This record gives sequence, C-alpha cells and structure tokens, in this order.
Amino acid sequence: MTETLTHFINGEAVSGALDGVSINPSDTAEIVARYPKGDANLVDEAVRAARSAFPAWANASPELRSDLLDKVGSTIMARAGTLGALLAREEGKTLAEGTGEVMRAARIFKYFAGEALRRHGQALESTRPDIDVTTHREAIGVVGLITPWNFPIAIPAWKAAPALAFGNTVVLKPATPTPATAHALAAIIHECGAPAGVFNMVLGDGDVGRAITDHPDIDALSFTGSQTVGARVAEAALKRQARVQLEMGGKNPLVILDDADLDRAVAIALDGGFFQTGQRCTASSRVIVTEGIHDRFVAALAERAGALKVGHALDPATQVGPAAHEDQFAQNQRYLEIAMSQGGRLAAGGEALRLDTPGFFMSPALIADTDPDMRINQEEVFGPLVSTVRVKNYEAAFDLANRGAFGLSAGIVTTSLKHARHFRRAVRAGMVMINLPTAGVDYHVPFGGTRKSSYGPREQGFAAVEFYTQMKTVYTG
Repeated sequence: MTETLTHFINGEAVSGALDGVSINPSDTAEIVARYPKGDANLVDEAVRAARSAFPAWANASPELRSDLLDKVGSTIMARAGTLGALLAREEGKTLAEGTGEVMRAARIFKYFAGEALRRHGQALESTRPDIDVTTHREAIGVVGLITPWNFPIAIPAWKAAPALAFGNTVVLKPATPTPATAHALAAIIHECGAPAGVFNMVLGDGDVGRAITDHPDIDALSFTGSQTVGARVAEAALKRQARVQLEMGGKNPLVILDDADLDRAVAIALDGGFFQTGQRCTASSRVIVTEGIHDRFVAALAERAGALKVGHALDPATQVGPAAHEDQFAQNQRYLEIAMSQGGRLAAGGEALRLDTPGFFMSPALIADTDPDMRINQEEVFGPLVSTVRVKNYEAAFDLANRGAFGLSAGIVTTSLKHARHFRRAVRAGMVMINLPTAGVDYHVPFGGTRKSSYGPREQGFAAVEFYTQMKTVYTG
C-alpha cells in the first residue's frame, strides 16, 4: 500500500503536489509513499508557528510536557509492529532491526518524559552580603532539526524529545529517502496532543534543509548527516550566531589483539561491520589486527560473513537487508572497486545480488591486506564493507586507530587489562568499546565524537540538557 504524506504545520496536516516518492529498497517496484516537497515559504510558515507557540510551551508546567512525551512513547510502543514493518519497508533494515529501532524511539520519549521534570538549577552563595545567587535552565526557543535516513525514527526521537521536554518548539526536516517513517512519528506527536505550533515538520530535499539552516528566527540547529553538509550547516549557523550541534561521519577502528578470544572477536566484528547493512555512523568499517591472529581472524570472519543471509527486509530469515537507496548502493560498489584497484584482496562477498524481488542487495564484503592509507580506510562508506589491516603489535595498532579525520567510536578486543586501560584513556574517540562492537549505544547516556565526527554539545541522555537549554543567573538583593 502506498501512503500519501503531508507536512505538519501549526497543528494541521498541510498537503501539496505529490512530487516526491519513497521506494522500498527490498522491492524497488513498490512505492512506499508519495509526499509533497516543501520550500522556503513553507519553512517560514512552520517557523512562525513555532515562534508563536514557544512562550506558552516554554512556560507550561513541566508535568504537561512530561505527560505528552510519555503518551507519545506509549503510543509508539503499542504500534511497534506496524511501525517496525514500515521502517523495514522504507529504509531496508530487517524487521527485527526496524522494530528494535521503533522501541528505542519509544523509550527515548519515555526517558525524556522523566527529564522534563528534572530540569534544575543551583543556589550559590554570593561573595557579597545579603545577596542570593541562583541559576536556572531555560528553553532556547525554536529548534531546527535535520535528520538522516539510516535511523529514521530513532534520531528524530532523540532530537525532538529533549527539545520538547525542556520547553522548545520544533521544526523538523527528515531525510528524503525515509519520509513515511518520520511522518508516522509526527502524526503520533500530534495525535497525543501536542499544542498547535509546538512540533512542525516540513518534508522535502536540500532546499528545505537550507531554508531551516538559514532562517533568522531559528535559535538552534541540530544536524545529523555527512561531514560536508554539516560544515555548511555550522557555517550558516555561526554567521547569525545560532546555537549548533552536529553529528557527522565516522571511520571507526576496531583493534583485534593476539590475545583476543577468536570467536568473540569475529562475532564483534561481524556485528559492528555488517549488521544493519553497515549503515551506521558507528560501524566498525576498518579492523586493525595484530599479526599473530590476523590470518585466522580474516579466515573466520570471511566464513561468517559469507554465511550471512542477505534478503528482503521483511523476510524473517534475513540477516542483512538492502542498501537504503540507489545512490548508497552505487557508492558501496564504487568503494569496493576502488579498494580492489588499490591492492585490497576480496576475502568474501562484494557481489550485487539478484533475488526474488528487485532491490539494492549486496553480499557483505570483507577486503583484506589493505594499506592504512587506502581510501577504504580513510573515508566513510556507509555500507556492508569491512577492511582489515595487518599490524605488528598493540603499539602499531593504537597508532593506526588514532589516524584519520574522524573520532566517533573506537573498539578493542583483548584479554589484556593493561592494553584495554591504555586504549580507553588515550584513543581519540568520543566513545570507546572494550570487547564490544563499535556500534550499539544506550539511549540514556551521552553520544558523540571528537575531531570531524561531532561538533557542539553531546546528544542523548543526561547530556541533552546542555544543548536544548540555556543558563540564566539571577541575583537577588
């Protein structure tokens, strides 16, 4: 069934010419949804609505905001099966992965329902007699959210939920390939009683994103996407002194040491590199292996990768779904060709697959014997492609892990407490995984990286209050 989508502005569903389509990457003959493409005028209308709604929402009882978010979370949970299937159809995650993401979004809303009641300040002693000093956290204003296609409900949730919890109003621009999933979330937020103008969504392409980025009445911007686009968002925000938060790419190292348990190391690399079709900014796309275990590790990982079931996202037997869209599929193939031309050895997979339905299917590719300076080890691919690099020892592995422009997530598999402790302290990454996949994070703790992976305050959990509120200091005499 093809859905017809709308924008959401000032509490109303706003239709338009259905110029955009969302395609099922597991069956490209199926149109998941048709949607109208917004423009700068619609963005302006949404911003005006958000601005008008802001004073009342910011000054509302925190219990009111908490109740709304809790209801949204409960509603998402109750519809997890339907929403998970929609997500799988539209983005290409397996049904289990899609349903898991939906449940994550639900729990995010419930978590921030609690945080809405915990926005707090401090009372401090003044250096002057008979004066009281207090600090208060207040909402920023209108927040623009620009979200990616790889987590089409979880990332809008972890941006919108804290924004709303702390009294801000929202204008959301979701990713073009996955509008139906974002639309389902927006519809639930309105169904659960969000006041008019508090949550707005404008569908469309990059023109909508630029209109949000450049709008003078948007007080803060939270963006997740590529480093190239993120840099432009930051530049535009800083020109008009808007608050900005960026989550961008990763080229996350996974270090495997000689002392690692081989089966565990392979399972960790398999999970971090290939599950969710490798379409995670935290994916362990470059695996650095010390020479004593290297050959056995590559052989075992190649065998496990070759056994993964690639198929339609809704097939319960599928372990790896399709690339989310045609451009991503083409990029996967292009990077594989580049890696081979630069001297990599294809140890497993890499084939474009023809299955029962036309789709963007590719067998998970393991590329061995790569050089650290090859493009496959420097640039984010965002697909089921994993490269391995052979190194002499831990010191060489650590040095290589810290190379490159990104610093989102980094992992190590070892039984050495000495090496694990050093890696944790010294690796240049915002998140460190010890004997765990580089991908896979909890929703109640901070998320973010270093260097070109992230910019601004951390997302998620208790850290979200830093971006979505501003501090006021009050002196009373």
